[in-house]
Amino acid sequence: MFKEFGALMSLLGNKDKLQAEIVRFQQQLGQITAEGSAGAGMVVVTVNGRMELLSCRLSDEAARLEDRELIEELIIAATNQALNKARELIAAESAKMAGNLGLPVGMLGGIFPGLG
Repeated sequence: MFKEFGALMSLLGNKDKLQAEIVRFQQQLGQITAEGSAGAGMVVVTVNGRMELLSCRLSDEAARLEDRELIEELIIAATNQALNKARELIAAESAKMAGNLGLPVGMLGGIFPGLG
């Protein structure tokens, strides 16, 4: 625990490095993309690391369905799948950031909620 505290204090003493890593991480979030699908590919959704929906594609088969509730459920399922994948990719990227900063991987979650 004291080793982690020492690493954090050292990092806080080097604010320029911390700020540079945060800027790099934020830029990476926009470049991360994750895709989710539902209904055997009837609905495919793409999100980015900022949790923004980039696209939602319906197959021709889905477009012909006359079951609005089913299509809505497929969109929700595909979106949730894509968001979960994006969270996994963000966690991996935050682990890299922690390594670059000389911190234990899980420590970033305590400093920046939602990371690590």
